[in-house]
Amino acid sequence: MLRSLFANIPDVTKNLLILNILFFLAKIALDAQGINSSQLLGMHYPTSNLFMPYQIVTHFFMHGDLFHILFNMIGLVVIGSHLERVWGKKRFAFFYFFTAIGAAILHTVVQGIEIYNYTGYVFPDISEIKVYSGYIEYYAPDYLKLTAGNENVGNAASIMAIPTVGASGAIYGLLAAFAFLFPNTQFMLLFPPIPIKAKWLALILAGIAIYSGYRNTPGDSIAHFAHLGGMLFGLLLVFIWKRNRNRFY
Repeated sequence: MLRSLFANIPDVTKNLLILNILFFLAKIALDAQGINSSQLLGMHYPTSNLFMPYQIVTHFFMHGDLFHILFNMIGLVVIGSHLERVWGKKRFAFFYFFTAIGAAILHTVVQGIEIYNYTGYVFPDISEIKVYSGYIEYYAPDYLKLTAGNENVGNAASIMAIPTVGASGAIYGLLAAFAFLFPNTQFMLLFPPIPIKAKWLALILAGIAIYSGYRNTPGDSIAHFAHLGGMLFGLLLVFIWKRNRNRFY
């Protein structure tokens, strides 16, 4: 049964699923060896010494835990399979990476605003960031500590030290596109197990992302604006494609 189900997943969706699973297995193996895979492959703020260009791509194949990857991959298979059949391989693949990177862009912009609010600089002179279990070390010049305060500099350094991981931005982009194209198609939610139309599900999740992002609850590790960024970039691309064709599919 599982083999039959897997065989029915279109090629790009299947390959993305496999890549995500492989990255998750690699994370388990590396973490077991004491190597912090999320710090290596998750995306950091661009001026952090922890940032590497490859993280722009690797971060959206990384996931924090089993539930994180499980829900994202369910969304990828359920929504992505349908959209790939509608759009074709190339267009679907482009859409997925476009929304994933778009989500990272908006998330980084919001990080920059937060850092500016703490320090007065979008790219403050904070360097030599090192992450340990439960705390971070960093270097900041005296002028920055005097003008912004030690606590604010520490908060900015924390933002620059924490990696962003997950395919959620791309999955939210897929949902937004699906809701735009097939607004009245019903999904059956897992929790709670009730049916809901695609348009209402997309609007509810967008509203949650906006509210949670602005609320900025302490200890909330979810990149809500990345979710919103995936939806916005996804809708932008759908509008562009729709404008250039009399029929979208």
